Amino acid sequence: MTKQDNKVAIVTGASGGIGAAVAERLAKDGFTVVVNFAGNAAPAQALAEQIKAHGGQAIVAQADVSDPEAVRRMFDSAQTAFGGVDVLVNNAGIMNLAPIADSDDALFDRQIAVNLKGSFNTLREAANRLRDGGRIINFSSSVVGMLQPGYGVYAATKAAVEAMTGVLAKELRGRDITVNSIAPGPTATKLFLDGKPQEVIDRLSKMAPLERLGQPADIAAAVAFLAGPDGAWINGQTLRANGGII
Repeated sequence: MTKQDNKVAIVTGASGGIGAAVAERLAKDGFTVVVNFAGNAAPAQALAEQIKAHGGQAIVAQADVSDPEAVRRMFDSAQTAFGGVDVLVNNAGIMNLAPIADSDDALFDRQIAVNLKGSFNTLREAANRLRDGGRIINFSSSVVGMLQPGYGVYAATKAAVEAMTGVLAKELRGRDITVNSIAPGPTATKLFLDGKPQEVIDRLSKMAPLERLGQPADIAAAVAFLAGPDGAWINGQTLRANGGII
């Protein structure tokens, strides 16, 4: 592990689940971490304090990523506190499942606002403000390949994120900035587990050849690879961190 001293990483949606695991891992690797949250400050603040207690550096930054002005202020706060930003991890997202025939406008509009427009807002800001040599890591989902019933709108937002990933990687030519996506499979987070019967969880656990759910630390390790020196030659790609489920 190469310590990433003096490098600053913004992790969106970092107050719990995969985002919190990513923030912890990047802090362990030496990044100064901006722990973003949308509404509830308490878990984000607790995570930042935990990172600092283990010798890392972290601040919290409130921003609903669907709001471009809030995203701008988040980057401003990182710049003011640390002098710049080197890594953006676009983890913030929501998932509401329904067959396309039963998906109302509110379900569609909210997922577009957070998953797609939110990613666009942070990508636009990062494209203009990231220091040369930086890294952008978006979050897609392996449902883009699995195409399961009920995931139509959610999968559409993530497919769009994958498209923007490839385009932005080319647009940032000459700045030594890589842009990639991570596409997790079923991962044991509150977002994934809530509302699912145990039978469904057990079935999904067996789908991958490794016969278990992913853990947030598994996904954080993939992010750390792309954010660190060993990931320098990976660009414009989507890495399916899913245990071989597809």
